Amino acid sequence: MAINLYDLSFEELKEVLQELNQPAFRAKQIWQGIYQNLWTDMADFSNLPLSLRDQLSSQYKLGGLTLEKKLSSTDGQTQKYLYRLDDGLAIETVLMGYRDRNTVCISSQIGCAMGCKFCATGNMGLIRNLTAGEIIEQVIKSAAILLTDGHKLTNVVFMGMGEPFHNYKAVKDSIELLNDPGGFGMGMRRFTISTVGIIPGIKTLTNERSQTNLAISLHAADDQLRSKIVPINSKYSLSALMKACDEYLETTKRRITIEWALIDGVNDTAEQARKLVNLIKGKLFHVNLIQLNPVDHFSGRPALDQSARKFQKIIEGSGIPCTIRLRRGIDIQAGCGQLASETK
Repeated sequence: MAINLYDLSFEELKEVLQELNQPAFRAKQIWQGIYQNLWTDMADFSNLPLSLRDQLSSQYKLGGLTLEKKLSSTDGQTQKYLYRLDDGLAIETVLMGYRDRNTVCISSQIGCAMGCKFCATGNMGLIRNLTAGEIIEQVIKSAAILLTDGHKLTNVVFMGMGEPFHNYKAVKDSIELLNDPGGFGMGMRRFTISTVGIIPGIKTLTNERSQTNLAISLHAADDQLRSKIVPINSKYSLSALMKACDEYLETTKRRITIEWALIDGVNDTAEQARKLVNLIKGKLFHVNLIQLNPVDHFSGRPALDQSARKFQKIIEGSGIPCTIRLRRGIDIQAGCGQLASETK
């Protein structure tokens, strides 16, 4: 099977060119073509000899995602892309435009093993991990789409399909390749890893002193409730999770975002808000609230506006910054927790 050039580091690309008896500067030309010019076909590399392009095309490929479906939300700011992979499986990627930034929500796995009750991806189960190249290609394609309208991709969030810390090597490799100043050049602080609370992954990020942003999908502030809606809590309890967060905060001095999907009558109560305050008060946290996005297999309903505002008021009243996020792309199933690819 042809090797995906997106899976190669710059040093590995140089080795490829050496094996093909090519001068060293060819590697830089190809690297810049991929990550700066956003070329997606070897035919685009007009700065390379035709013989080299033919050689590379016969042994290597530049990506493996085929766009099968695009859906645009009525808000005009959200697009969802269904990409088919070489093995016939599929992933979803969401591109969101805001006043001051353009963010792509990318997938790190096909499906997810976490089984969160309100998440469509979790209902799929885990099918397989994505490679670093498959992760990178989602970003490159999104950047190229924006470029056609004169816009620039500013942020990458690992909040699509999958638990990033269960495929961390590929996630880390993709971030490091996209961070390369000689290529795509996206700053580390432009990336956000969202985890359901995989403690070993948080500890790894802490030890690496990474500048990548960290978000925790919490959704409940006591073990009894959280274990019901976020099953991994039975393995990684809230007390253990908060201890890992404390170590991260102390080591990195970087803020953690708490993500909380407000479910009517379940976790949108004043009691849950006060319990959350007790967990994080006085520490460097920001709380992102979002009223539940509907999915077919879960009967829960989104919290009412007045409940969301009351919850926010309790959090902010304790000196903790708290935002109620806009629900984006609901009409095209592109909101948080709604991604599920057509893989059958």
